[in-house]
Amino acid sequence: MGTPFALPAGVPVSTTPPDRPTPANRPTPPPGLDRFAESLRIENILRKETVGGILLLIATLAALIAANSPLADWYFTLRDTELGLTFGDFEWHISVGHLAADGLLAVFFFLAGLELKREFVAGELRDPRKALMPVMAAVGGVALPAVIYALITLQSSPEVQRGWAIPVATDIAFALAVLAVIGTHLPAAMRTFLLTLAVVDDLLGIGIIAFFYSDGVRPGYLLAMFLGLAVFGLLAQKFTWFFLVRPTAAWLVLLPIGILVWFFMYSSGVHATVAGVLLAFTIPVRRSPAVRAAAEARGITDEASRPGLAEVLEHRIRPLSTGFAVPVFAFFSAGVAIGGWQALGAALSSPVAIGIIAALIVGKTIGITGATWLVTRMPGITLPRGLAWIDVFGLGILGGIGFTVSLLISELSFGLGSELDDTAKIAILAGSLLAGGLAAIVLGGRNRHYRNQRRLEQVDTNRDGVPDVFQND
Repeated sequence: MGTPFALPAGVPVSTTPPDRPTPANRPTPPPGLDRFAESLRIENILRKETVGGILLLIATLAALIAANSPLADWYFTLRDTELGLTFGDFEWHISVGHLAADGLLAVFFFLAGLELKREFVAGELRDPRKALMPVMAAVGGVALPAVIYALITLQSSPEVQRGWAIPVATDIAFALAVLAVIGTHLPAAMRTFLLTLAVVDDLLGIGIIAFFYSDGVRPGYLLAMFLGLAVFGLLAQKFTWFFLVRPTAAWLVLLPIGILVWFFMYSSGVHATVAGVLLAFTIPVRRSPAVRAAAEARGITDEASRPGLAEVLEHRIRPLSTGFAVPVFAFFSAGVAIGGWQALGAALSSPVAIGIIAALIVGKTIGITGATWLVTRMPGITLPRGLAWIDVFGLGILGGIGFTVSLLISELSFGLGSELDDTAKIAILAGSLLAGGLAAIVLGGRNRHYRNQRRLEQVDTNRDGVPDVFQND
């Protein structure tokens, strides 16, 4: 071996290996990286929701064919089949249809809860100035449809009026499926506006279900639910690193506790899907100092830039929600025996159907567009760059595609399989189909503008990996 190289006197000796940069010499990320990363994350979510919308459409068509064909008896018998659980003197029963609505949709609402918390803690909703416009658009798109339905059914029976919340929800998966069909290349401003609007829309829908469609609350079960929720949250917060590095741990530890929380919520009288949201709210979004320290001890120096447990679980659960839970719910909820053209005409001319269709088409369009316009009257608030009023109008029409949550609220309002429920579901399908067609006409003509806007968003003159548009306010 040769003689060791000796450093001149006074030169500090670093004991840190060159492949493990310290915070002091770690490269400074280029400006706008956070905005660019958030835009890519939103684009990825919307792409997956588009696939989910196509699966949802297939499940809906299959349900309608089954309910109006020689398979009808099999379909309705399967939907009404009772499943049971017996343990000693304890017996619990639930139909397949209710299990799809109350159980599988809890997965969908858990995912919505993760996205809600992610947006409030680290996404667009954390900045009040950026969040104000899509939040108010969502509020307008919920409030006005409810008012329109209530006015149209004002002279009807109280049972009919109970369906006022059916047209308040927008189905983001179906809406994005429509955009995928017309070939729209959404610019960053439109993607962010659409996802934020959908997130707030989900939050308002969840609140309506929790407060207006809960019946006969049982305090004992509710207390047991909160105890289980506390245990779930404590484990998720305390052992975040464990669930991050061992993908199966969440399924083996958190899932059984989550099922117990869902069962207690179901038995308490509060709609069971709300349990999904509450469970999601206990999941940490950011990585704590303890998690970062554990990673640093294992030589992982970029821990702070890695996704938190909420985002990791979202990636793991989204395929289950979009690929199985929501399509299966749609299959058991969208099947309506129409009974011929005369029966279809009678259903669509009823106050329930007129109220739902008018609320979805007129209420959503005016509510979203009008609320956005009112917000821009405030000093210093304008439409985001790249978003025109015709786009807001088109998104307002697109918001009239109500499906997943609307079908659920219809069942809660009128009862699964009742005559009013069937009428409401026909109206939801008709209104959503009409909204999708009108939105395709309005937004389809904007495709050239969207393509040009996306090209501009890819220009990176200084070649730092972040497009210039994300580095300029």
